[in-house]
Amino acid sequence: MRFAKYHGIGNDFVMLADPEDRIEVTEAMAARLCDRRFGIGADGVIRVVPGGGGADFVMDYRNSDGSIGEMCGNGIRCLGVFARAEGLTTESKLQVDTGAGRKVITVLDTDRVRVDMGAPIFTPADIPIRWDGDPLHAKLETSGEVIEAACVSIGNPHAVLFVEDPQAAPVKTLGPELEWNPLFPNGTNVEFIRVPSKDRVEMRVWERGSGETLACGTGACAVAVVAKLLAGADDNVTVSLPGGELEIEWAGSLENEQPIYMTGPVVKAFEGDVDLELYR
Repeated sequence: MRFAKYHGIGNDFVMLADPEDRIEVTEAMAARLCDRRFGIGADGVIRVVPGGGGADFVMDYRNSDGSIGEMCGNGIRCLGVFARAEGLTTESKLQVDTGAGRKVITVLDTDRVRVDMGAPIFTPADIPIRWDGDPLHAKLETSGEVIEAACVSIGNPHAVLFVEDPQAAPVKTLGPELEWNPLFPNGTNVEFIRVPSKDRVEMRVWERGSGETLACGTGACAVAVVAKLLAGADDNVTVSLPGGELEIEWAGSLENEQPIYMTGPVVKAFEGDVDLELYR
């Protein structure tokens, strides 16, 4: 089976084109393919399948631990460039069905991709979070203290924490502790952020199902929304992650539902052939 390895600012994926919808990527297969010592190595596996009902494609996505992910912002950007490179389409504007609904992506001439990520979700039951109060000020109990987090869904759950310095934040210890905090029935991604100016946000992320990654597209959208609502950030911000930068636009508010737009680069790292039967 032919595969290609793509990344969006360091968030990397094994990409599989399945135009006849014949491949089953199991939990074990995805975990083994993503293993950085015994497999190809990646943060996730994306199978690209023909869409229906007006959609060009379906993004079948699994995290590096094999679990199913509803949505992946960097991954869907990679899908746009990959589909065109593989000859699956010649269109630059694509509608892609994901576990978080249909997304519209536009592949720009420079292999940058702009994605309509849909509107952020603040209703606790839809994030989901077991919290009766304001999800932007949720209290999370940890083994050592109670932490306030701003919780929002971008088709998948996010818990955003303000810190003095993301580089010094306890991402590798607090991240996994909060990932499956009892308040999150489906787990959560955890972002550690600082807002040094109105047009810039710095972050690190612990991704549900993948651990700390160099970038998270849905996470960047979540922190841009939170930074605007709680820290006075602008509608348009640059989100700086360890792997690079994403441009996020959101003109909405709690009372005014508006889509989030994410723009960022896509890079093809390499391609090859893999016997998927060896990974079952």
